[in-house]
Amino acid sequence: MRLSGWRVKAPNKDGINPKALETVGTILTGLGAEADPHGWLTWGDDTGGRWSLMAPCPAGLAIVNVRAGSPQEGPRASGRLVRWPKVQIGELAVETERGHRLVMFQVEGQPIRGADDQADEVAGFAALILAGVDGRPLPEIDGGPGRRSAGSGAKDGPGKAGPGKASGPAGPKPRTASAARPTKATSVPRLGPG
Repeated sequence: MRLSGWRVKAPNKDGINPKALETVGTILTGLGAEADPHGWLTWGDDTGGRWSLMAPCPAGLAIVNVRAGSPQEGPRASGRLVRWPKVQIGELAVETERGHRLVMFQVEGQPIRGADDQADEVAGFAALILAGVDGRPLPEIDGGPGRRSAGSGAKDGPGKAGPGKASGPAGPKPRTASAARPTKATSVPRLGPG
């Protein structure tokens, strides 16, 4: 979900006001991210007055901490960029029971969980983080919640293969339909480099 979309989920709408979004946008662009990036927002203890944003960008993970402040003093924010090789991640886990899903992931010590509809948001954010850590282009997830758009593979540059693509002349050749043997297990997309 983009930063602007988190406003509807804020426990206190004043915590993510236009002035705070403008301040955070300035920091994000200074760190090499978009002003309104996809990211994950966590709320502080004071019901929306403090919050933190993790936003993947090509160079690494931008982390911005925000304190909304009073109307007289305005929002205060600070940010830092953690380069992809230094980003600490945990395992991506999915549980399902009776039609309900739970997705869990951990980034920079911050546990991220989502159930049912929010599970797609967590999975989409995890896909961005895993792509960045693996050195792959960040997937385009605007096509739907937690899903890559159909054209996102076209952004792979020369020599960069996406999932299921050959990596060049030395890469494996695709199997033809006649050479494929039916199996009972379904294929699982790889999250690592292509």
